[in-house]
Amino acid sequence: MTILAALYGYYGRLEAKGEAPVYGYASQPISYAIALTPDGEPVGVAPLINASGKKPRPRRLDVPRPEKRTVNIAANFLWDKTAYALGITAAPSDRTGREHNAFKALHDDILASTDDKGLLALLAFLRRWTPDRFAAPPFTADMCDANIVFRLDGEREFLHDRAAACTAWTRHLAARSADEAQCLVTGEIAPLARLHPAIKGVYGAQTSGASIVSFNLDAFTSYGKEQGANAPVSERATAGYTTALNALLARESRNRVQIGDASTVFWAEAAEVGEAAAEAGERVMSFLMAPPTDEGEAIEVANIVDKMARGRPLKEIDLKLEEGTRFYVLGLSPNAARLSIRFWHADTLGGLAERFRQHWRDLWIEPAAWGNKQPSIQRLLYETAVQRKAENISPLLGGALTRSILTGDRYPRPLFTALITRIRADRAINGLRAAMLKACLVRDARKAGKKEDVPVSLNREEPNAGYRLGRLFAVLEGVQRAALGKINATIRDRYYGAASATPASVFPILLRTAGHHLSSMRKRDKGGLAHWMEQEIGQILDGLDTSLPRNLRLEDQGRFGIGYYHQRFAERKAAPEGASAATGDTTDDDNEA
Repeated sequence: MTILAALYGYYGRLEAKGEAPVYGYASQPISYAIALTPDGEPVGVAPLINASGKKPRPRRLDVPRPEKRTVNIAANFLWDKTAYALGITAAPSDRTGREHNAFKALHDDILASTDDKGLLALLAFLRRWTPDRFAAPPFTADMCDANIVFRLDGEREFLHDRAAACTAWTRHLAARSADEAQCLVTGEIAPLARLHPAIKGVYGAQTSGASIVSFNLDAFTSYGKEQGANAPVSERATAGYTTALNALLARESRNRVQIGDASTVFWAEAAEVGEAAAEAGERVMSFLMAPPTDEGEAIEVANIVDKMARGRPLKEIDLKLEEGTRFYVLGLSPNAARLSIRFWHADTLGGLAERFRQHWRDLWIEPAAWGNKQPSIQRLLYETAVQRKAENISPLLGGALTRSILTGDRYPRPLFTALITRIRADRAINGLRAAMLKACLVRDARKAGKKEDVPVSLNREEPNAGYRLGRLFAVLEGVQRAALGKINATIRDRYYGAASATPASVFPILLRTAGHHLSSMRKRDKGGLAHWMEQEIGQILDGLDTSLPRNLRLEDQGRFGIGYYHQRFAERKAAPEGASAATGDTTDDDNEA
């Protein structure tokens, strides 16, 4: 229940700022408002459209919270889609009439004793209304299946905002929550929620929403309790945590980011540090989780991240930041009608900043694998996916990688394996892939209490056979480029996988072929370049045992890739004129970060 308690605390922040609906209400997309005369005649329809984004969308209004629907028929109070409110839908069926009757019955029940003129107008409208009237003005076909609300003609206030409507709705909620018990979130004795409202906005989940807490089979229950009574959470706490989570997952929220299949949200606790510090911390956290793409904002973020990476105090970055600000990070993935908790982490802002600093230090490689901003977690995951597409990222890998970054633990072993697999399949190793290989090896060594012996930049004295063979492979590829020019398939395209896994079976062939290429280069006035390449080959071979290894362990295959990257992309300045072909062309797609 720690997650629900933290979300309920965030709801308190939103409520205090007036950014969350009051208890019993929820923010919903509403497309139209129907104006009624006091005797219930519809005299106008006003579209409620938010045109601030790229595409017009229904306006979000705080309305009485929606009923949870699966296959059941349950009407909402004072608003609903046209099938319920008007008995009109684009695909009518026997169910449509039952839905409209449920809407009328609900309002007859809740408003039976009202004397409010606006609510009486709605009751009169429902008693007179027949679906065939929808064919006449002021109604239009565009209204079909949209959410609608009502207002009294001549007034701007919607019926659901009237004081009498709020009182009637609160009384109705209290009457239907008969069971009371101690709430696991607040600790108070209060009416329990039988069903928890749906959570919307999780990528890949049902568009109607999904649940974190639900019990729909006897196998999930205990001691004869039904549904929500198996995890007793009060109506108020349930409304609070679901409202908070839906706000965090909203399209316009800056407190969410997609990592693999996990819709990830984060928020700060303001109770001890204050609202200003909490908001400043959330802003910095959004930069850490997903650096912005906007050019101007990216420069600002680069400055913040650079200071953090160098270990500067948070106060130096922003006076509002507090090291002790409590932070929560929650990753949710779809699981049919429910949601899976992919990861959950609670820490201070200072602790999270230090974890990201360590992550960036572990990733750092030269030449630099990225531009003026640190790579996001999602950007790293793209390097493990076929064609670098989000849908091809392993479902479990995003959560595992995020968890390792937030906790400072080892990077997931499947990350290293996926990188090796993709490099061999794509026959391409770029800066980000080399950086991740290096980070995995460095962190594994540190966690095992060993010396971190993976070079950050080209180390000509590094004795590891995998690293040296990677360097050698890069030089041999350069020899081929220099001798033959642009060709359809280089030795990397044909032999990278075998050379990095079973070097003894490949390198003798490559070395003999390189000898022929060097001889050809001398005959074509490239003697200086050929001499430099021979020296590079000799220096690398001098550090190897007399016999080439038959196989390389997976870790050494990673070092092979790092050595290849270092040799190919870090030696351009040291090579003589015309040797760029030997160290790689910066326009190659395998050097993309």
